Amino acid sequence: MFHIALYEPRIAANTGNLIRLVANNGCQLHLIEPLGFDLEEKKLRRAGLDYHDLARVSVHKNYDEFLKAVPGKRILACTTKGSRPHDQIHYQEGDVLLFGSETSGLPDALRNSFPKEHRLRIPMLETSRSLNLSNAVAIVSYEAWRQQGFAGGM
Repeated sequence: MFHIALYEPRIAANTGNLIRLVANNGCQLHLIEPLGFDLEEKKLRRAGLDYHDLARVSVHKNYDEFLKAVPGKRILACTTKGSRPHDQIHYQEGDVLLFGSETSGLPDALRNSFPKEHRLRIPMLETSRSLNLSNAVAIVSYEAWRQQGFAGGM
């Protein structure tokens, strides 16, 4: 399956929604600190409903620690400043889908450290700035899973 990584997420409800998402699509969720909330926050628990025990979630002290947890994995930066539409890449088993925080996205230096072909974007109308983080993760992760024939799904 795939890995979903959130770089310094800020909003508990989005992360709760993503806990529910990964419990349903089989991805592993990585949270890269600092977080903008406490993992025991009520909004996080409410948004994740009773899916917390069904999800695989790892917390990493920083980006370097996160990289140690996914050695050899291809990391794809998902960003509004991406150069390639999210459906124009062949996803591979084990790929990491990296998303920035809700308030500032991925820092320029981090985003620019990826090859252009590994910087993905979701097409939007020109007048739009961005999608909600949990919606963006759902769109990209389900496209990746679709390309794998929804392996393991029913």
